[in-house]
Amino acid sequence: MSSLFTFILVLQALVAAVMIGVILMQKSEGGGLGVGGSPAGLLSARGAADFMTRATTVLATAFVALSILLAAMASVGRGGSTIDTSLSKSAQTSGAAPSSSLTGPAQQAPANAAPAPASDDPLAAAAAAAASREAAPAPAQAPPAKK
Repeated sequence: MSSLFTFILVLQALVAAVMIGVILMQKSEGGGLGVGGSPAGLLSARGAADFMTRATTVLATAFVALSILLAAMASVGRGGSTIDTSLSKSAQTSGAAPSSSLTGPAQQAPANAAPAPASDDPLAAAAAAAASREAAPAPAQAPPAKK
């Protein structure tokens, strides 16, 4: 972040704080930000209200201008970026699901098994692998010995 950007950011925070103070000091009497002036000057109550209205207008304009300037500076300062495609759906292999240490060792798919059709479902490959494991005959196990 450049020092100019930081300076303008701090300036915007100060403008926002002063604007909040000016808005809270105004008398709540409808018709705010009205156009027109009074010949009495700043010494009357109406003259003070006009000053507060003008101060609010100037501070709001400064806040919006600083916001636009900061947005422009932030977008110019950014360099080109690359998109990581390592998790793209097209990069996934169609076929057996990858093995995990939690699910046990991976079993090879039968040689005559048809490849799984491509779909938008990210779990389709896992479902096809589970279906092929269920269709394969289970290895014979000896029944537990009774005592």
